Amino acid sequence: MTREEVLPRQTVICSTLDCHPDPAGEVPLPLLITGVAGVAGYNALPYFQSRYPGQVYGLRQRDNVRLNGPGILACDAEDADGLARLFEQYGFRSVLDCAGNCALRACELDPALAWRINVLGVRNLLRAIGCAAVRLVHLSIDLVFSGKGEGGHVEQDPTDPVTVYGKTMVEAEQLLLAEAPWCCILRISLPMGMSLNGHAGAIDWIQSRFKKDRPATLYFDEIRTPTYTDCLNRLCETMLARRDSGLLHAGGPRRLSLYQIAQIVNRVGGYDPRLLMGKPRREAGPIPPRAGNVS
Repeated sequence: MTREEVLPRQTVICSTLDCHPDPAGEVPLPLLITGVAGVAGYNALPYFQSRYPGQVYGLRQRDNVRLNGPGILACDAEDADGLARLFEQYGFRSVLDCAGNCALRACELDPALAWRINVLGVRNLLRAIGCAAVRLVHLSIDLVFSGKGEGGHVEQDPTDPVTVYGKTMVEAEQLLLAEAPWCCILRISLPMGMSLNGHAGAIDWIQSRFKKDRPATLYFDEIRTPTYTDCLNRLCETMLARRDSGLLHAGGPRRLSLYQIAQIVNRVGGYDPRLLMGKPRREAGPIPPRAGNVS
């Protein structure tokens, strides 16, 4: 399948995000959570499994053999037939799509791989779902913006990503808006939670440096609106239970630079403050490009 066959025309659909649960709504079960090797999915899986025992499954890539446990299924995002078989076997009635390759440098060096995971994977998921009878909540990212302005982005703002990762996430959004307007797309920011390997998430990467008395260098002028995964889990549960559709911003309430995030980790953890270094984005190397204020 070619890039042109997957990418539809640009579409923008917006709505107002209300994070309060709908008392009458219930999460359709069974639930599939994709991308459970990533920070958002890794933290969502135990939350939802504790809420709905025996009714929640997590999907990982086949080669991620470290990730095993009750309810974890293996199928590559590129495997359309494999996904279809899983839907036929388990009869999923809702999907929380956390999948995606968010490794900025890896995406820059291998755009084709980033596209297969982040765009073709969404296409295959839609084919497996087949119809609007399945509730779909898809997690996108604030890096669909360049951050060249003063932040404060709203859903109507045109996207202008500076990274391959951001560009593929825009393509995935456009695909969903064109072919599955009944789904809900949440543009999140940095999910603040632990990762599978203990050093891939924003919090645990910084902690892993400080714990070993190693310096960590973060940017003063890359501004995000991070969200703790505990809060993100509750939001996703709310949106799975409701019928809101379209594109919604779902960042946290505070604008923080990467440097400020590291300050919080350093202070709360009681680490040596001299280990924290800061610098502007212009001093970063060319790969990957760095976004600015994407709040």
